[in-house]
Amino acid sequence: MFKRFKKAAKTTMIFTLAIGTTLAFSSGAWAKDAKIQPASYRTVAEIKDWGATITKIIVNLDKPVPKDAITKDTFKVHVERSDSRLVNPFIEKGNRKVTKAYVSDKSGNPVKKTGNYVVLEMEIGPTITLGSAIHYDAGSGFNGWNDNKYTITQQKAIKTKSGTISGLKIDTSTGEIRKLVDQLKTGKASFDGVTLTYADYTPAKDKVKNPLVIWLHGMGEGGTDPTIPISGNKAANFASKDIQSYFGGAYVLAPQTPTYWMDGFTGFGDGSSKYEQALMSLIKDYVAKNKDIDTDRIYIGGDSNGGYMTMLMIRDYKDYFAAAMVVCEALKDSLITDEQISEMKDLPIWFVAAKTDTIVPPNDYMIPTYNRLVNAGAKDVHMSLFDNVVDTSGLYKKSDKTPYEYNGHWSWIYVYNNEVSKVINGKKTTMMQWLASKTLD
Repeated sequence: MFKRFKKAAKTTMIFTLAIGTTLAFSSGAWAKDAKIQPASYRTVAEIKDWGATITKIIVNLDKPVPKDAITKDTFKVHVERSDSRLVNPFIEKGNRKVTKAYVSDKSGNPVKKTGNYVVLEMEIGPTITLGSAIHYDAGSGFNGWNDNKYTITQQKAIKTKSGTISGLKIDTSTGEIRKLVDQLKTGKASFDGVTLTYADYTPAKDKVKNPLVIWLHGMGEGGTDPTIPISGNKAANFASKDIQSYFGGAYVLAPQTPTYWMDGFTGFGDGSSKYEQALMSLIKDYVAKNKDIDTDRIYIGGDSNGGYMTMLMIRDYKDYFAAAMVVCEALKDSLITDEQISEMKDLPIWFVAAKTDTIVPPNDYMIPTYNRLVNAGAKDVHMSLFDNVVDTSGLYKKSDKTPYEYNGHWSWIYVYNNEVSKVINGKKTTMMQWLASKTLD
């Protein structure tokens, strides 16, 4: 089991993407009466279905440039990726394809006339690893932000009112922007010698109490950097405007284990976890510190290792949570007793998996557990079993022009995009609609 999960984590990160920081410095030549100025760049990363990817670079030319003076051929973009955790840090290097270029303001918004900045948007996709922001370290079994050294080389002259800009070679990084991720804060909490880190999102203050969504990460997102669980895949999306709208604003808590949720007291995935008590302590402390959390609307969910941990939490603290999302969960059905099934059957639960999942085959995990709950009399327990996991954006295709297909274990993609739905009481209902409607009796 452990080896299969490590292989899955490694496979995941082949297609997961990344952000880097570089501190080198160089400047270009400003011809005619344009005096020499330093130029720099910032990277912008977004969390896509396969993880964090650097989608564009914002170049600071520190000089007004007309909006029509830039094309996608004006600059060449080269990147070298490395991971300082490795004995040999170098990962790969190469040129990235610029798909769009335009003059912008400091935040990267297109300007109407002139601006001091240029945005270079680059080709991205689940197999384009040069854009990757995160790298999987097989030694530790964890993902981490990799380092990226970008060099932006000017290929065509830029004409401005004060002269012609040419010969720029820009390799000074002034930082990075991580969309959505930057909106979450981070922290840590300890219980009985066990320390858990976490990322969390606080909704805008209003006059009503807000629900709490707890999300537990998969195997590759363990460690001590709590931005990894929300960036290794699209978990940061729980803080997006779309998902937040279903809840009228919700707190999001994404705890991180220093190893794996499936670290049990007698073995890996033995039906216990060394982190269970510490996790519950963290949740209760977080709720106590945020007085406007609605304690009748605390939801918990997770994928893979996190799905395993979700099952333990609703098994042992079933009266604390209003509902649960259990995605490609890894608690074997044989480890769940009939008594535990009977105790969980009244909790609203939605299971998600794909038939092509070979890491935690649904026939050994989700399906028999779901059937036992239904047979025990569960009234609000649902299951979504997808044939496979494919791109639904229409942007990414296989060679035969059919939708790009992800690893069958990645059924969490459908959850983050709120593409899990079924007809409930005669009405098509998405998972987020369903979740937001649940309260403790």
